[in-house]
Amino acid sequence: MLDHVSIGVRDITRTRRFYDAALAPLGYTCLSSGTDSLGYGADSVRFWIGRSESPVAPDMASGLHFCFVAESRAAVDAFHKAATANGGQDNGAPGLRADYGPDYYAAFVIDPDGYRLEAYCGVHSH
Repeated sequence: MLDHVSIGVRDITRTRRFYDAALAPLGYTCLSSGTDSLGYGADSVRFWIGRSESPVAPDMASGLHFCFVAESRAAVDAFHKAATANGGQDNGAPGLRADYGPDYYAAFVIDPDGYRLEAYCGVHSH
């Protein structure tokens, strides 16, 4: 349904460091970059990031989060490790989430600007 989403951040350099590391294990790279913007995806940009003086304020109760598809459980693990090593905060270690489904394997982090992120793999793989 969605073609892309966009978020605003205060520091493009810090954000690029984080997302380059966190999204690489999932097969996503920075396909577009400028002074005030970044665009991530596999074949085309699906996740846009722009510099903003007024980004969305972090709110754990808002329900807002972004879920990225992973090809394997190992990719979910690597996403979590890279994200937390590059300025992200743990918000749920990699593992099965049986309450979401029998094969729902995911990890959750919070990016440096407070956006909640998830990497998910629904296929049993190693």
